Amino acid sequence: MDELLTIDPKDLPVKDLHQHIVGSIAPRPIAFASTMDENGIPNIAPYSFFNAFSSNPPILVFSSNRKVADNKTKDTLHNVLATKEVVINVVNYAIARQVAISSVEYAPDVNEFEKTGLTPIPSETVKPYRVKESPVQMECSVKEVIPLGEKGGAGHLIICQVSRMHISTSILDENNRIDPQKADLVGRLGRAWYARIKGDCIFSHHQPVNIIPVGYDNLPEAIRTSPVFTGHDLGVFASKTEFPDKEKIKEIKTNDSKVKDILGQPNPSMELQRYAKHLIDINREDDAFCVAMISLDCH
Repeated sequence: MDELLTIDPKDLPVKDLHQHIVGSIAPRPIAFASTMDENGIPNIAPYSFFNAFSSNPPILVFSSNRKVADNKTKDTLHNVLATKEVVINVVNYAIARQVAISSVEYAPDVNEFEKTGLTPIPSETVKPYRVKESPVQMECSVKEVIPLGEKGGAGHLIICQVSRMHISTSILDENNRIDPQKADLVGRLGRAWYARIKGDCIFSHHQPVNIIPVGYDNLPEAIRTSPVFTGHDLGVFASKTEFPDKEKIKEIKTNDSKVKDILGQPNPSMELQRYAKHLIDINREDDAFCVAMISLDCH
């Protein structure tokens, strides 16, 4: 087991604790919050303490934290308390650098749309503008603001109910569902790091919730304790709804030339497991489970 750094939050300066938290809870989606003050001056700012918390009603929550250094609050918080309205725009890679510019501490009367070059467009149900370049824009009423403390670093949970959602058709698939590859969203990590959610970093896994899987505890001990398989590999086997049947195993033994070659070697068990791991890596999970089970006969 790796050596652990154990932290009592009370014993660490807030600025250091903050970096451990944001470096661990990652990547975080970014709420690009558009608000307007009581005089009609627009403001946009990014917040990565953000997520969806309900679909019915549709509820989003983001937190506007007090600055650690001087305990100041942000214009966004002032505006939502005054007007009870906000538009949450999602952030994709195409606008990530412009969004970062909006995080600069401009004076309250500065229009960040002008500073970033992003385009304000009218909303339908609230006064704050939407960001035209954002692929998803959600108009919201602010239902509640919950302060979490009065010292630097304390958050204010801003609970928002979506009243209108606008989705660019350019990011939809043939079933009108959002395609993550087309959305090309950006997530926040610790310090100055970001994640681009695209390409090989995206994977798909469907785990049926109404069918009981094999389970880790039912895997043969020689597979569970193998030095070849990682937790991910064992999770692949454990998530299957049944063990490979004898006919499928026989088919692999007969038709897979790699398996036949390995079985002709002395002490083939570990090599079969390495091959099973390779099959997992190339998304041949059912065949991998068969090969792993074949390895048991070689112990």
